[in-house]
Amino acid sequence: MTTLYPFRFQPNLHTVIWGGQRLCAYKGLPASTDPIGESWEVSAVPSSTSIIANGPLAGQLLTAAISQAPNEILGKAVNKRYHGQLPLLVKFIDAQKDLSIQVHPNDEMAQREHGKRGKSEMWYIIDAKPGSCLYAGFKRPITPEEYKQHIADNTITSVLARHEVTAGDVFYLPAGRVHAIGAGIFLAEVQQSSDVTYRIYDYNRLGMDGKPRELHTELAAQALDYRVEADYRTSYPDKQNKANLVIDSPYFTIRVTELTNSFHRNLQKYDSFVVCMCLQGDCQLRIKSTNLVTDLPQGHSCLVPAAIADYDIVPVHGRSKVLETFINNMDTSLTGKLTRFLHIAAK
Repeated sequence: MTTLYPFRFQPNLHTVIWGGQRLCAYKGLPASTDPIGESWEVSAVPSSTSIIANGPLAGQLLTAAISQAPNEILGKAVNKRYHGQLPLLVKFIDAQKDLSIQVHPNDEMAQREHGKRGKSEMWYIIDAKPGSCLYAGFKRPITPEEYKQHIADNTITSVLARHEVTAGDVFYLPAGRVHAIGAGIFLAEVQQSSDVTYRIYDYNRLGMDGKPRELHTELAAQALDYRVEADYRTSYPDKQNKANLVIDSPYFTIRVTELTNSFHRNLQKYDSFVVCMCLQGDCQLRIKSTNLVTDLPQGHSCLVPAAIADYDIVPVHGRSKVLETFINNMDTSLTGKLTRFLHIAAK
């Protein structure tokens, strides 16, 4: 393995029936008339694996690079826990039309039914046209039998919690929570690396092949969490030049930073790779150990290997917004805290 550096990736765009034309402009790519709904920024999904675009490993599949140095790239703890596999899939999504209403199974059900991981995910709203809404959760308790009747009657949306959104809103969607992105919403998505989705309702529309898209009513009935939450929107601090903690889940931790000057990030204590998504304004990453600089324009993402996850983020034109995703492997027990204290004190 060559000296490690932040990996950027070749464009990985997906055409879907509900997609739009915003992603190419956002990423600075040539315009397309196709309905592009997703940009898979960092992926190890076999059907659409990211290809490294920069440095000595340019042209190599991300999975191939990881196989050469799994501890150094993923982090020792991540490598052990996920058996050398990248556990996350990170995307930008442009919904010109409503997405289908869907749900994802948890790890136990996904393994039982499909031999795969479940899927919990998060949405960070980058932009939303006035009045744009999404669905997340139920607005009142219903039973599995009532759910099936609402599907049969085409009235499922009447029992879903509908949320009008603006830029900066965040929704955490644990496996089992019913959800759908609405038309006019542009967002960043972080999810467990899984392609298991149960489609509940699709407005009786036809797919790209001119045929109705498959529904998964029975499986969804088993996967759904029918509980009702007081608030489905995630609250988080929003301070400039600070890595604001947005989500800290068993599957991923997310911080968002809006910076106006160079900002130091040392995430090596988490023993994890870091995915950096530049949401707004071009920036650069400068690795502390090598002084290597990697450009990260707006709409692009990179994977920082765990072994070099000590870097500065530098806005190029005075202001930038960056979303960082990693796996939190820190031992939060009293023993773990004491060990870290003694380690720091010994330095």
